[in-house]
Amino acid sequence: MKKGESVTGIVERVDFPCKGLVKTEDGSFCTVKNVLPGQEVIFRVKKVRKGKGEGNLLEVTKKAPNEITPPCEHFNMCGGCSYLGLSYDDQLKLKEDQVKRLLDSVLCKPYKWEGIKASPINEGYRNKMEFTFGDEIKDGPLSLGMHKRGSFYDIVTVKGCRIIDEDYRKILTATKDYFEKTALPFYHRMSHIGYLRHLLVRKAKYTGQILVAIVTTSQFDHDMNAYKDMLLNLDTEGHFEGILHITNDSNADAVIADKTDILYGRDYIEDKILGLDFKISTFSFFQTNTLSAEVLYSTVRDYIGDRTDDAIVFDLYSGTGTIAQLMAPVAKKVIGIEIVEEAVEAAKENASLNGLHNCEFIAGDVLKVIDEVKDRPDFIILDPPRDGIHPKALGKIISYGVDSLIYVSCKPTSLVRDLEAFLDAGYSVTRACCIDQFPGSSHVETIVLLTRV
Repeated sequence: MKKGESVTGIVERVDFPCKGLVKTEDGSFCTVKNVLPGQEVIFRVKKVRKGKGEGNLLEVTKKAPNEITPPCEHFNMCGGCSYLGLSYDDQLKLKEDQVKRLLDSVLCKPYKWEGIKASPINEGYRNKMEFTFGDEIKDGPLSLGMHKRGSFYDIVTVKGCRIIDEDYRKILTATKDYFEKTALPFYHRMSHIGYLRHLLVRKAKYTGQILVAIVTTSQFDHDMNAYKDMLLNLDTEGHFEGILHITNDSNADAVIADKTDILYGRDYIEDKILGLDFKISTFSFFQTNTLSAEVLYSTVRDYIGDRTDDAIVFDLYSGTGTIAQLMAPVAKKVIGIEIVEEAVEAAKENASLNGLHNCEFIAGDVLKVIDEVKDRPDFIILDPPRDGIHPKALGKIISYGVDSLIYVSCKPTSLVRDLEAFLDAGYSVTRACCIDQFPGSSHVETIVLLTRV
């Protein structure tokens, strides 16, 4: 293979996250993204290093034997989903194989592998979406939706998206139509000029409450009351609890609030997880697949068993404290540490709402805060961000020497890197499984139980 060359090959397998291993006609291998096992593909070689190549997909010349017609009209254009060309059973098998292969690459001792647990629903499962204003082609008409696959600028209006329900699609379409008529410009991410930035929608699975936030810059003065009234007149299955106008003048391509105006109702919704009540504000972290989150947390609780009776439990990277609150009834005390202050405040409020008084939530970086906590844990639960645990924090966690701990990971490659430190310190993985929180996508959650030998 040479850089720039177009090559044909067969996809032998797909590793996490969505990296296809393609075997070429001359027997060499190249990594190509956004492919499925068994496909025949043509790719252009991007680079070759130490005999291993990386390429960009040009064309699928022959479908995989188990490939299906994707149920979404935007597949292969929108960058949100990767595996909709497979049946849901085949998606689960692919993700399970990816995680098991990664774990087996670092685990030498036998452990109980419990496979993958499916999401109770695999369409319309999202309880939060952030859509972006833009255009699909340069100087084209207004778009509102997701980034086109492989593009920083182009936006696809995903009015037929299958991972959201009909209420989201109605709100998306109505918002796009409304702002097209106003002729207000979208915010250009390079020139930093324009008005329309994002549309954030949250909908509670159990209560049906809807929160909408329209995000703009302050570069134009537009009365949003007509937009609010338009939304309230939509025929939706859920009901609007809040409609917000967020002003964001930062250069970052993210939903950030310099100012928030409540156009209607309030700035939060309420929902449930395993019978517990949660107040969910605009920026609160809450698992985006409510029903699958219940599978995840039930599995964590099963892995813990009766280990926490009369114990002090550390819930590190605790978010809004969901796991901490599930542990509180069977623990002496639960201490949650989370760097996002708003999430900590939400955790405190939710614990009070659920009548749980043995939970303590601390705002700060785990690396620094655990040095300040006087209590010593009997059990530790880890649910870090995608990049895993800071090496120095990892050393401090291991130094507690607890008999058992649980690691919940949303990125298995980060998990296996961190596992090596636990293995070197004398821990063994005794149970493991994965949970499909994001059907259609390449993402997967993994849970491992580590026991000190």
